[in-house]
Amino acid sequence: MSQSIKKNIFRRLPAFLSYSAAVVTVAAGIGLFTAAVQPTGSEALAQGSDRTAGRTSGQSEEDRRRNDTYRFLNLFGDVFERVRAEYVEDVTDQQLIEHALNGMLSNLDPHSGYLSEDDYKSMQVQASGEFGGLGIEVTMENGLVKVVSPIDDTPAYRAGVKAGDTIVEIDGDQVMGMSLSEAVKRMRGKVGTDINLTIVREGAPEPIRVKITRDVIRLRAVRHRTEDNIGYIRVTTFNQQTHKGVREAVADIRKELGSDLGGFVIDLRNNPGGLLNQAIAVSDMFLDKGEIVSTRGRAQEDIRRDNATPGDLADGLPIVVLVNGGSASASEIVAGALQDHKRAVVLGTPTFGKGSVQTILALPGHGAMRLTTARYYTPSGRSIQAKGIEPDILVEHVAVTEHRDVGYIREADLQGALDRRTRESRDRQDEEDKEALVEDYQLARAVDLLKGLSLFTKTTE
Repeated sequence: MSQSIKKNIFRRLPAFLSYSAAVVTVAAGIGLFTAAVQPTGSEALAQGSDRTAGRTSGQSEEDRRRNDTYRFLNLFGDVFERVRAEYVEDVTDQQLIEHALNGMLSNLDPHSGYLSEDDYKSMQVQASGEFGGLGIEVTMENGLVKVVSPIDDTPAYRAGVKAGDTIVEIDGDQVMGMSLSEAVKRMRGKVGTDINLTIVREGAPEPIRVKITRDVIRLRAVRHRTEDNIGYIRVTTFNQQTHKGVREAVADIRKELGSDLGGFVIDLRNNPGGLLNQAIAVSDMFLDKGEIVSTRGRAQEDIRRDNATPGDLADGLPIVVLVNGGSASASEIVAGALQDHKRAVVLGTPTFGKGSVQTILALPGHGAMRLTTARYYTPSGRSIQAKGIEPDILVEHVAVTEHRDVGYIREADLQGALDRRTRESRDRQDEEDKEALVEDYQLARAVDLLKGLSLFTKTTE
């Protein structure tokens, strides 16, 4: 190892050793290099017998850990120097260090990673609600990019990309071998330019190729409308606008329906999550008391509990929460909290199952690191990680098609029947019925459920 690198590493080593978590992380990341480099003679890379000095039976565990850390950092320096000197192409020190950092973090779990300065700025813009790209939330699974969910009214959504799709090629290049950040960079680009994706979809006989034109993604976090006497609130993401948007949606719906309001549908389908504090704030709107979510870190004392404050924005009206496999993270916090407190009926299909919390730690002058620091639990103590939220009522997303009764004669078909309609009026009614076919079966079931609860409440009053 060169003397300058050694001096820099060992100058900072006391700071590393003061945090046991940092020691463990360094060891886990550096281990990635050992498989690709074989020791050769006197130049063996930190694997010869001369590198095991100090491992005597009289050593304390702390001393052994300290020696291991020196040994692994020595290994890192040796590999770094060997790559600089002998790699087939010229690479900068910055590239090597950033790749090492990203390797250390991304191999811990799919959600941790290193963010360069440009990536960090892009993430901050995304959280504010407007950015350029395709409009999909993705994660890495088995070396390929998996779509968590497409975002409403974005190029990917309009192109037919679905939650659960696996992206295997980007502009003809294989995704296998790319890191998640590399794949995301490839999918981003100048607004108005095209990108070709090859997608594998469960149930599809062959890969699907789609051409998507990049556009500015303006995230409208909340939309709302009324369905008869039911208020419908669609939450597409949890960004800085979400809490305010839900509050305004409830107020607008109340103003429109008044005393006829029978309940609310909160649609979290294909909502990939977002800011934890926004999920807590939205849950608090509909809860009077009790725990919303708890986050638990590695240490026993690293437990935080967030509780509801008095006041229910819906004034006790029934609520149905719609979820599916694209509902992740912050969406699952809201669904789990309302479900555990019996405040809402959760309807749809099981959610994604992302039950971990990532903390963004800024590294001044060098971007930031995204590190998984805790798991979150619903009020009843359920961990959602890799399990998801199971709906109270399982309703698959299905296409509703017309099925006409054939061969049946109705009273109105009999010659001379009282109040008999003409054929023309029957045909006109059939056309109206056809136009009224349900396009969103899950939403229709949610609205029907709330209407039934509303009727039941009125009859028992």
